[in-house]
Amino acid sequence: MTKKRSDRRIMLSLTTIVGLGFGAFVAVALGLVLALSISANFRNTFSLLNDKTILSTQALETQLRTHFTSVENAIIGLKPYFDEGTIGLDTPERTLQDLSIALKSNKNITTLAVTGPDGRRLGIYRAPNGKLWRINSDAPPPGMTMKRLPQLGADSPATWGALVEHEVGLFANVSVPLVLDGDVIGMLTAATSMEALGKLVSQQDEGLDNTVFVLADGEQVILHSDADWLQTGGSIRDNLPASWQSLGDPVLAEMANEETLEEFRKAADLGIEVSFVKANNADYILMKAQLDGFSDKPWTVGQYFLSATVSREVRRLAGSMFVGLGALVVSVLIAFWMGRRVARPLKYLALQSKRVGTLSLNEVEPLPRSRVAEIDQVALAFNSMVEGLKAMNTYVPRSLFIKLMRLGGSSAADAREAELTVLFTDIVGFTALSEHLSAEETAGLLNDHFAILVEAVEAEDGTVDKFLGDGMLAFFGAPDARPDHAEAAIRTARRIAVALTESNRKAVAEGRPPMSLRIGIHSGPAVVGNVGALDRWNYTVVGDTVNAAERLQTLGKEVPDNPEVTILASAATVARLPGERHHRAVGAHHLRGRSGPIEVYWLDPFGSPELEAAEPVQAPGTAAE
Repeated sequence: MTKKRSDRRIMLSLTTIVGLGFGAFVAVALGLVLALSISANFRNTFSLLNDKTILSTQALETQLRTHFTSVENAIIGLKPYFDEGTIGLDTPERTLQDLSIALKSNKNITTLAVTGPDGRRLGIYRAPNGKLWRINSDAPPPGMTMKRLPQLGADSPATWGALVEHEVGLFANVSVPLVLDGDVIGMLTAATSMEALGKLVSQQDEGLDNTVFVLADGEQVILHSDADWLQTGGSIRDNLPASWQSLGDPVLAEMANEETLEEFRKAADLGIEVSFVKANNADYILMKAQLDGFSDKPWTVGQYFLSATVSREVRRLAGSMFVGLGALVVSVLIAFWMGRRVARPLKYLALQSKRVGTLSLNEVEPLPRSRVAEIDQVALAFNSMVEGLKAMNTYVPRSLFIKLMRLGGSSAADAREAELTVLFTDIVGFTALSEHLSAEETAGLLNDHFAILVEAVEAEDGTVDKFLGDGMLAFFGAPDARPDHAEAAIRTARRIAVALTESNRKAVAEGRPPMSLRIGIHSGPAVVGNVGALDRWNYTVVGDTVNAAERLQTLGKEVPDNPEVTILASAATVARLPGERHHRAVGAHHLRGRSGPIEVYWLDPFGSPELEAAEPVQAPGTAAE
């Protein structure tokens, strides 16, 4: 008695903890931090967004300009050697050597070539594996096509041409005229692969919620940092380059519906357009700026962020966090203490509850006792509930339990009439088979057999009703209504046949007798749902359809030669099998308990209704009564 009183005294009330703890947290943290920082956050929000937009966009633009400028400077530096005649088409070996040196010293250049007035070319191409290839022909090397290269005069500066799409990739190119005695004697061109730029763009990507892209000619997406996996899902790697409208990125596809954000005036003054885009039920902030000078038409460099990410950045950078530092420390201490006291058992409860929800009862671990009164009561109730569910799940099929839970419990179990297909099984001569077995051996034999039956039924989403001695009653079409219930029942019967054959093979190998099985299948209306009274209810199926299936199973006794598996189905079931070929009518039979005859069909246990060109099967003969 003393111990019980002591236990009650050391238990704390969860309501007291939450009331005092969170009350103090709200009073101290919100009272100081929110009151002092709201005004500062309001003033700083758009200033920080503008600064972030400008910095990130200008950083991307600077990286691209640095890359292209290094390519342009390389050919500007080589031009005097051609103009002075030091190297040229007349000295191919030295020219190729000097071009190789220039290419090796600049990793941004993919192709470097000089073109003569007659179309002849000398150059060096760097393959993706890093190997250098010499070019000495009139064929355009990768990144250079005559109709796409700029037309240059003697006084033309370094000029960027249009993008060139080649079988090995996409290239940007820049050319300078080679002038001797005032006459243009050729053209020096450097090309850079977009693959190298792709790595550069990917490095500017700040994470999962950020995407960087580059547009050429106003609409062609040539670079995309998330080409392998978009924020919205999917891949566009195989689509590049392509129009932003047809590329497959939902965010870029919505640029036609973008809404300019007027609050970003500071960014707009620097040529950066910031807009709002909605795609796939999410909000994005889109930033774009024009990049001139490195193609025949301006490029657009841009990026988009998940709107929530940008907002989170702003909150994190808000100046008010310095004002509320003292309150933050107190809040962290309280939250830490509260978290350890409350969150840990609740987290463990959530994990075990998830297992209960999927009826993985064998994986559920008992909840530990707690000094917090309410949590301790929850643990005791939860553990008792799990033990009760384990006991109930022993007698109620797990698949049926899950279906009824998913469909709404009591309403799904209300008795109703439905079109079903009923399957009845029975072991042939089980009494004789088990008379030399002990009770334990008999139970083990039946358990192994029923495991085969249940697995086959649940594989086709059927419902096991009950086991009757050495037989099983199952049905298809409830509680889930389905039009193919007859086909599912036939597939189940054949699954059982295959599994039983394999089981018999092992039994014979181990010196145990094999087992034969009869299966009866009938389709028709039946009453399905809760049947019983008071606290003894049973979700079952009753009616003439059930009786007919059982009689068909019994009729299987007349099949000669005692086959390993006998499947007899009614005409009502066979009529629902449009693709079934492996069956044969065995006549009309009077079944016990029915007033009129019923057409019966024998089904090949190992047939496959999907085989259109199946050979006709020979059914055992049975004489009509």
